[in-house]
Order: sequence, then structure tokens, then C-alpha cells
Amino acid sequence: MTDRNDMKNINFEIYESALLRERYYRYTHPSGLEIYVFSKKLCSTYAVLGTRYGSIDNTFGVEGEHALTSVPDGIAHFLEHKLFANEDGSDSFEHFSALGADANAYTSFNKTAYLFSCTDNFEASLGELIDFVTHPYFTEESVRKEQGIIAQEIKMYDDSPAEVCYYGMLESLYERHSIRRNICGSVDSISRITPDLLYECYRVFYNTENMALIVCGDVEPEAVVRIADGHLPRQGKSIGIIRPAENELEGAAVFKSRSEKKMKVSKPILNIGIKDTDIPRSPVERLKKDAAMSILNEMLFARSGELYSSLFESGMISPEISYCYTINDSFAFNSIAAEADEPEAVFERIKAYIESATLREEDFERGKRVMYAEFVKEFDSTESIANNLLSFIFDGSDMLGYANIIAGVTFDDVKELFGRSFKDEYFTMSVVYPLD
Repeated sequence: MTDRNDMKNINFEIYESALLRERYYRYTHPSGLEIYVFSKKLCSTYAVLGTRYGSIDNTFGVEGEHALTSVPDGIAHFLEHKLFANEDGSDSFEHFSALGADANAYTSFNKTAYLFSCTDNFEASLGELIDFVTHPYFTEESVRKEQGIIAQEIKMYDDSPAEVCYYGMLESLYERHSIRRNICGSVDSISRITPDLLYECYRVFYNTENMALIVCGDVEPEAVVRIADGHLPRQGKSIGIIRPAENELEGAAVFKSRSEKKMKVSKPILNIGIKDTDIPRSPVERLKKDAAMSILNEMLFARSGELYSSLFESGMISPEISYCYTINDSFAFNSIAAEADEPEAVFERIKAYIESATLREEDFERGKRVMYAEFVKEFDSTESIANNLLSFIFDGSDMLGYANIIAGVTFDDVKELFGRSFKDEYFTMSVVYPLD
């Protein structure tokens, strides 16, 4: 057990990069919570307490217990909302505001995170963060009230063309994987959420061994552990979580080649998805693939590149275009978003370009420099550092090691990846057209 009166004897594991000249510290608390401190002399201090629990975790089990449990879509996001309400009737948002801290939370496909940033009152703010996340309180009345609030949020997203287009892409990419379902769930699914279901999901996924605390700012690691120790339980309960391997249920080809809807937009918007079911089991190998694909995307789709120039200069797309590769241990895909009068023509132009493209080493070197510069820039913000570190930790990898992985990607790596990643059956397109 940690001695609260002598926190100087804590043994930290240190992660550092000579290349980046950055370091952070890791300590495992007796409760099982992993605590990471990234000391950085910037204007604000940022803390995030996350759990490996997201919207795709709607079927799960516990080792040594009964069969798999299925819960309504959107329950992870619902639980995130409800944790801010305290048993005494107060709201933790109000507590943070009184301390001068800016608090928030988010739920993604594979994690939930609670966070705050502050310039003063860090100790009290960190205590508040740990206290409300580790003390759930749900009642029938409060759940019914929240169902109404989140139903309005869902309807708002249903009216967002960008959201509808993006989920249309995911629903076309995947036939069975839970990523195809909206993080918030549906009005129908959240109506089936009960306090008992919330407590069960909390018991399984909010055990401290499934969580991590990251603090970034002008703070000492020992001070962070001392504060956290005063608010954490003396020991945790180990729970072996069983998660179905959903990626193994998916074929390599997309589920559908097209998704089309009509909404109030002035010009059609499109999301092109490129499915990837070749997901390395090793976290390091996933990082290598992520780096290589990100460099390849920069070579193919950058605003300075041939494809963008031909699309924009011919008037086929509006100036803004975005592209991103997403990979973790459960799903992976490429996405390209744009606005175009004739989406089908743009789709065919992009596929034709990829099919006939000859990769050039000078474009590879440029893409690699861009990739590295963007990664290094993230270290100028406590918010970016903390949230990126959380993502790396939950994927089982070291954030600082990513710099060396980028540096180690070769032109041959990218050419090999290019040759196997853009088959026609991997492509789908979601379009939101204007109303007639």
C-alpha cells in the first residue's frame, strides 16, 4: 500500500525519447489504476481519466461468470452523461466551474474519457475528477430524465448532414461490426436503458485496472500520485473482460458500395470509405501500419498533390477535403470527405487515379516530413499530449516511440502497402444530396 505520508519513495517507470527530448512517468496505484504524468511547462494543466469502454462494447462477458451480456446501443455514452450527477443532487460541472476549471467528457468507439483543464486549483480539480468518476449514482427518475435529454441530442445529430454522411459510410463498410452504429445509440435503444444495466456496465468497465489517469502540465509526478492516492480506493478488483473479436466477423469486401440520402444541403457532401480488415495483432505493428498509411495518404491526397489539383482546378470539388486513416485492434479504415456537385464523377476520378498512380520517392520524403512535423506539433498543447497519450496507452503502445516508427518507415514499406490496400471491393461511398 502506498504510504500517504511519504510519496517521495514512489518508483516511477520512465518513458523518454532522445529524439523528441520529451519524457513521461508511469505509476501503477494499489487500486490498479495506471497514472501517467507528462510534466510540461505550458500555460494550463490538463487531466483526463479514461476507461477502455466505448460504443462498440455492447456485447461483453466476464471471466468466470455467465454467458455474454448484450446491452442497448448508446449505453456507454449514456453512462458518461450520468456520472456527472452526484448522489447529493449536485452536478460535477458546477463543482469544476466553482474551481475555475473547464471540464468535459467524450465517448468514442473504444473509450470514454473525463477531463478538465485549469490554471489554478489543480489539486481540488483532480480530486473532483476522481471522486465523481469513481462514485456512480443512478435512479429510475434520473435515467428517465436523461433519456429525454439524449433523445434530443440524437435527433440533433440525425439532422446533421455531416454526421449522417459519415455513419452512412460506416454502415456501408461494415455488415456486423458495432462501429456501424451511432455512438449515441438511437431513441429506441436508449429507452431500454435502466439503472441496473448502467451499474452492470460500470462494474465491468469502470474497474480501475481497466482505466488510466493522464496529467499533463507544470506538475511533479509525485504530487499527482499524492493527490490521486487521497481519492482512490486502497485496492481494486481484477475483472477479466471478454470482448468478442468483431473484426473476425467481417469479410474483406465492403457491405454495400453506396449509401445515399437527401437532406437540407446546398451541395452534395460525400464520404469515401476504404475498408481494411488486415489488422496486425501486435500494437507495434499497428503503429507501423498507421505511420505508413498516413504517409501514403499524404502522398495521394494532399492539397499539394496531383489528385487534389486536378479535382479542384477542374471545379469537381470545393476547396476543403479531409482524409484520415483509423486503426486499432478492432477496426481499420481510410476515409476521404469532400463536397462536390457530381460525387460519382469524383469517386471514379479518385479510384482511377489510385489505380494508375506511380509512387515517387520525393513525394514519400515530403509525406514523411509532413507526418513527423504534425506529430511533433502535438507536443505544444497539454490537451493534445494527454488525449494522444491516452489513445496510445489504450492501444498498448508508447507515444514517444511513434517518432522512431515514423522515421523507420521506408519507401518500400509504403509501396508494398499501396499495392494491397486499394482493391475495388474495399471502396464504398456515402453521399448526402440536396432535397429536390
